[in-house]
Amino acid sequence: MNLNEDMNMTQSHHLSRNDLWSLEEYATKRPDYRKQVMAHKKHRKIALGPNANLYFEDRLTIQYQIQEMLRIEKVFEAHGIEEELEAYNPLIPDGKNWKATFMIEYEDPEIRASQLSKMIGIEDLVWVQVEGHDKVWCISNEDLERTTSEKTASVHFMRFELNDEMINSLKGGEKLSMGVEHSIYTYHIELDDDARNSLVNDLD
Repeated sequence: MNLNEDMNMTQSHHLSRNDLWSLEEYATKRPDYRKQVMAHKKHRKIALGPNANLYFEDRLTIQYQIQEMLRIEKVFEAHGIEEELEAYNPLIPDGKNWKATFMIEYEDPEIRASQLSKMIGIEDLVWVQVEGHDKVWCISNEDLERTTSEKTASVHFMRFELNDEMINSLKGGEKLSMGVEHSIYTYHIELDDDARNSLVNDLD
């Protein structure tokens, strides 16, 4: 595949104004659409232990986020819609990777602050693994740095790049696992069929 073909394939996953409903149309469709998206999202939230979750994005989840932002901010002009598309389109996987939000979640603010100070570097220690292949470590926070010398952030954005052999193995039915390996927080999980199949659908 040459560079132009690769760019065209990536672009085909992106959303354009033609994929979005007007504010009036969305108000009509929103109740049923929201139910569809919430059901879809259930299989794309992967718990890594009791206090960390990966929320995997795709074209549907990002379209929903854009429609909600346009609705809340009452944006209907072309340039405003294009700004939202420009901000959110990079979060859509391009057929060779997964993109996810990693969230460290503790209800108690004091416990959360204490744990975040001990979890520095955790954003580089999250992985996915197709059975029979090496672990794929995340590429995190490509937009900006979210960790200081004193603590990590509670939210990180991650990308997992897969090669063709991994993708073919997944489409052939191989198992999929995920985990995190930090000195104070280490967990792993094998995905159930619903979650696994939802993620495999992201791949070309």
